[in-house]
Amino acid sequence: MPKTSEYVEKFHWHLWLLFALENWILDFGRPIAMLIFPLEWFPLNYPSVGDYFHMLYNILTPYYLERLINKSPMKFNRSLFHILMTIFVMGASIHLVGDSINHRLVLNGYQLHLSVRENPIMQKLEPKSLVESFELLYFYDEVLGHYMWYIPYFMCFLLFFNSSFIPDQRKKSNEINKSSSLPKSYWILALLNSTYYWYLATEGQITPLFVLCTIIMTIIYIIRRIKHNRMDINGHFLLLTFHLTIVFVSLWTVLFWNDEILRKKYEDSLIYVPEPWSVYSLYGKKLFLV
Repeated sequence: MPKTSEYVEKFHWHLWLLFALENWILDFGRPIAMLIFPLEWFPLNYPSVGDYFHMLYNILTPYYLERLINKSPMKFNRSLFHILMTIFVMGASIHLVGDSINHRLVLNGYQLHLSVRENPIMQKLEPKSLVESFELLYFYDEVLGHYMWYIPYFMCFLLFFNSSFIPDQRKKSNEINKSSSLPKSYWILALLNSTYYWYLATEGQITPLFVLCTIIMTIIYIIRRIKHNRMDINGHFLLLTFHLTIVFVSLWTVLFWNDEILRKKYEDSLIYVPEPWSVYSLYGKKLFLV
């Protein structure tokens, strides 16, 4: 049932800010923290600082998503949300384990811009069948873990976006102009969140999923406008953020479009979008060593 009669439209900047801080610190910041903190503080046979970041991310994200969806103009299916969050936590936890072991491989010479079998340290393994075990680990980390993590994550955003429409009862042009004025925090947070989602889509290798989600959101917007509904400011923010992300991902892909080394790693991918940390593994380390 709708709850629009009791809904007061306002920009939930505090929640979008929490999303931005959490994502930049606990997700993007994980591998950086592991490079900064001394190895002796977190021995290789114990969880690293990045693992603790990941655990905190897995706990906080469902809470923030529920807070966001609870503020939408329309009610949502709570059972569906709880199922999505269960899958989300399972996928993110699978990724936590795989990513933790992958980081230890990097510290021992694993090169992220190469496939598992092409890595020098893998070619030295005996028996050779051990490589298949690491390929299985890669599948859990980069494929199954990512999709169990990100599919419910973006479905929650779709759930929120679909609930962010209200009847367009504005008659006068001055009323429309007044309600459409956007605070400065809107643009700052849109940039912060969209640049993070660029990292998420590229590093997580989920660009097709992200593009599909953005297309569905755009279709929902068109259909709702035909029915004379309008987005509230938060739905508008989410749609703009996703469209900006598509622009950033496109520019990033064009930048490395002719890179033969990176293309070889992603030749089996649906579309070619290089991972930022693979780019760093190939070029960044050399720049820092100069």
